[in-house]
Amino acid sequence: MSTKLKVVIIDDEMLARELIRNYLNNFSNLEIAAECENGFEGIKSINEFKPNLIFLDVQMPKLNGFEMLELIDEDLNIIFSTAYDQYALKAFEVNAIDYLLKPFSRERFDEAVNRVLDRIVSAEPIIQMPKELSNKFVSMNEILKRIVVKHNQKIVIIPVEQIIYLEAQDDYVKIVTKDGASLKQNRMRFFEEHLPDSFVRIHRSYLVNINFVKQIDLISKDSHAVLIKDGKQLPVSKNGYIKLREMIR
Repeated sequence: MSTKLKVVIIDDEMLARELIRNYLNNFSNLEIAAECENGFEGIKSINEFKPNLIFLDVQMPKLNGFEMLELIDEDLNIIFSTAYDQYALKAFEVNAIDYLLKPFSRERFDEAVNRVLDRIVSAEPIIQMPKELSNKFVSMNEILKRIVVKHNQKIVIIPVEQIIYLEAQDDYVKIVTKDGASLKQNRMRFFEEHLPDSFVRIHRSYLVNINFVKQIDLISKDSHAVLIKDGKQLPVSKNGYIKLREMIR
């Protein structure tokens, strides 16, 4: 392998970045393109350098590793690292390339890197797209507290309590708050399963935050709509009406 492969290290702990940097000295075919201390810097470096491999910490302030993955459109070779072993099991369950549980030894590090290099040399396809990985890191019982989106080329973190409603749009979901709307590539079913109980699926295309519902209107016989506090009216299916009535009893 004559051409050096580019590496990006993303970890908020300086000592962790130093350890990875030192361990990489054993690999003459790898060069560090960037070191990042948070997810925002990480996304910028990935877009700029198009690395062959990234070391990604899971728990970081501002933007964690999983949220970062949701905003990446590239195919990436990823080695996750964390001190929280509950995430390690999830990583293996979704066939992540490898996982380093802190503190890790040089031998364990070399094993992980060599596995990636073997995949690159043999031109094997990358196991999962970052967006697919990020969704599978959310366990069945986990409730989202915030949603990270790109809006006008900026990264926006939306607390779920600020969401008025969500609208399905093909492979995307439109997330509406008082500040406007953003699109996120995902399925409505994902949000139905992972948003708090205050969100009700009122229609196959709409998931509404009950806290923003002003009233339920009868449009015609067996046909209803909800009026949102900002004045917008959303359609309600028969099943959605039943769910709404149960919520407001």
